[in-house]
Amino acid sequence: MDSYKTDAICHHSVMKKVLIYVPVVLSIVILGAHFMRYGNAIGIFGSLALIALLFVNRPWVARLIQVALFLGAIEWIRTLYGLAHVRAAHGQPFVRMTIILGVVAAVTLCSALLFQSPILKRIYRLDRRDRNDV
Repeated sequence: MDSYKTDAICHHSVMKKVLIYVPVVLSIVILGAHFMRYGNAIGIFGSLALIALLFVNRPWVARLIQVALFLGAIEWIRTLYGLAHVRAAHGQPFVRMTIILGVVAAVTLCSALLFQSPILKRIYRLDRRDRNDV
C-alpha cells in the first residue's frame, strides 16, 4: 500500500515538472515561428538553442531563458504596435489581432516568470543554498 502512494507521489511530481515547461517551450516555439515568418535565421536558431538549453540544469541557463523570454515579450509588443498601426492606417480591422498578440506577449512574459517558481528554482539550482555544489 505504501509503495502505491510513493508511486503516485512520484508520478505527480514528474507531471508537475513536465507541465511547467509547456508554456515555456510553447512561447519559445511561437517566437521561433515569428522569426521564421520574417526570415530571421538567427532568431530561429536562437529559439532552437534555447529549447536545447532547457536540458542544462544550471542557474545561468534559467536566467538566459528568462531574459530571452522577456525580450520575446517586448518583440511581441513591438510587432503588435507596428501591425496595429499599419492596419489602422489602412482602415483594416485590428482589434482581434491586438487581443491575440497581446495574449501571446502576456503568456511569453509569464513564461519568463515561471523560472521563479519553486519547481524550476530547484531544477536550475537558483536558490543560494543549492549553488554550493555547482
